[in-house]
Amino acid sequence: MTILRITNGRIIDPSQNLDEVGELWLQDSRLLGIGPRPDLRADRTIDATGKIVSPGLIDIHVHLREPGREEDETIATGTAAALAGGVTSVACMPNTEPALDSQAAAEFVYLQAERAGNANVFPIGAITKGREGKELAEIGGLVKGGAVAFTDDGTPVMSAEIMRRALEYCQMFDKPVMDHCEDLELTRGGVMHEGFESMRLGLRGMPAAAEEVMVHRDIALAEITGGRLHILHVSTAGSVDLIRRAKERGVKVTGEVCTHHFTLTDACLRTFDSNFKMSPPLRTQADVEAMIEGLKDGTLDAIVTDHAPHAPEKKMRELDQAPNGIVGLETLLPICVVSLIEPGHLTWPQVIERRTIKPAQIIGIDRGTLKPGAPADVTIIDPQAEWTIDCQKFRSKSRNSPFGGWKVRGRAWCVIVNGAVKVEPEGNGYRV
Repeated sequence: MTILRITNGRIIDPSQNLDEVGELWLQDSRLLGIGPRPDLRADRTIDATGKIVSPGLIDIHVHLREPGREEDETIATGTAAALAGGVTSVACMPNTEPALDSQAAAEFVYLQAERAGNANVFPIGAITKGREGKELAEIGGLVKGGAVAFTDDGTPVMSAEIMRRALEYCQMFDKPVMDHCEDLELTRGGVMHEGFESMRLGLRGMPAAAEEVMVHRDIALAEITGGRLHILHVSTAGSVDLIRRAKERGVKVTGEVCTHHFTLTDACLRTFDSNFKMSPPLRTQADVEAMIEGLKDGTLDAIVTDHAPHAPEKKMRELDQAPNGIVGLETLLPICVVSLIEPGHLTWPQVIERRTIKPAQIIGIDRGTLKPGAPADVTIIDPQAEWTIDCQKFRSKSRNSPFGGWKVRGRAWCVIVNGAVKVEPEGNGYRV
């Protein structure tokens, strides 16, 4: 039996409405609780003076690429990147090669994650076989294999009939259906958001309506089926408004926003740098402000990265040929600090809520809390650490980040997964 005590830290646990300086006790792989425990003797004490002690951060939208595209990322390198960013649990998307559409595929993810021994990994199964949008995948088998949700992310489910059946079928297992909302007929050949900047740069655009018509469709289907719907990478003001109004009507819908969608705009494409190319694309300043407002009023439930690694040679191609997506696990914390906390949009407890208990509830895992008996996942954050983002030092295999060179504040100082210290307190001469 190993007992770990974390002392003098500012403990923030939104699941218990807790924000106080105190002690947190861990025994082996479980949390014992918060507060003095004179009956216990710690085998190790971590002094977290000046630090924030949070439930382990969770990212429910991550691409780990394995199997099939190990040149971009593997489960081992992706989970190492997660730890470096303070993330103790990730949910990985099924757009691998082959797609994660069978019980064996889900079990493979768990096996590889166990071998890596880094962060927890929860597989998300494909809605349709091969992610082809033609026939439902073996959802029951995937649930047996450990799938926590279902999506064809990377592509939308274009058939309304199949989407309806997915929402109905997943109700049997109380699993959410996550949809990448995009009307492909409106975005075909698009490189960036359709608007003033795309016209100015002479690049084919992807209109906001391409996302919003699919959000509207999916909400309507969730409403008639009673299924649980989660909208992936919300990027437009119209989508935020649709989700807000659906929640007011009692529809079982949740939404997430990526760090880049409340930070960057389509004007960044003036550089023709493919690290600003993603799907959905960067939108306008008005959309950025709508994302922040959606986080403030609770319309958007989770903050995610949509960590999408691509090998450097792929991103170095011409803008229209380069793949969409950026890495984000290692820049998640500081981007939230400089874009949300320092400007006064959200408080630390609000950001941590959308990085812990809220995403845990969406995918139904027993994480994101410091309650006694919960798995001992803890992230200790140094909110004052000042540093410059250096993509060459990433733990990820890929370097495709638009935030390279940014001077930021805040980073993971110590990371504990299932009671094991995976990132040692910085200053002790060792980091993961």
